[in-house]
Amino acid sequence: MDCPAERARHGWRASDLQARAGKAERSKPDTAAIRRPENQTGCPDQRYSHIYMTNPLKGITDIKRIIRATAYSFAGFKAAIVGEAAFRQELALFVILAPLGAWLGQTGIERALLIGSLMVVLIVELLNSAVEAVVNRISTERHELSGIAKDLGSAAVFVALALVGVVWALLLVPRLFT
Repeated sequence: MDCPAERARHGWRASDLQARAGKAERSKPDTAAIRRPENQTGCPDQRYSHIYMTNPLKGITDIKRIIRATAYSFAGFKAAIVGEAAFRQELALFVILAPLGAWLGQTGIERALLIGSLMVVLIVELLNSAVEAVVNRISTERHELSGIAKDLGSAAVFVALALVGVVWALLLVPRLFT
């Protein structure tokens, strides 16, 4: 606990640390062999900061970072719309059902659930497409682990679609019987 930021975050005082260190010295075994890597400050929060600071774009903290992040997001949307048929289908489903959900929902919470469940499908499909792109980037030949990764992504999309069905049914079916 050599990092002042970590001490402040946990609310520890120097006397607490000295007391803890005194107890730890008596009962602590030799841990030199299993010591974790640390940077020059000894702060575990910053121990890998040298890795991240090698990218010149990581130093951008102004509005430029937000603009770049937005541009990357739109590039991702474009790639999904152009290259993923499943995303286009789910986006069309969203365009049709989101206004319907806004109209059918009687309260703000119902509207949020109806539209939010549709957004979850889009999010999961984007993540599934990212996993597939990474797997295809590594190798295009068939491998058992690649197949499992793609199947898990597909299962996640299926669960998200099932969530839409459950949410819409739970909110709208009772209205048919009242």
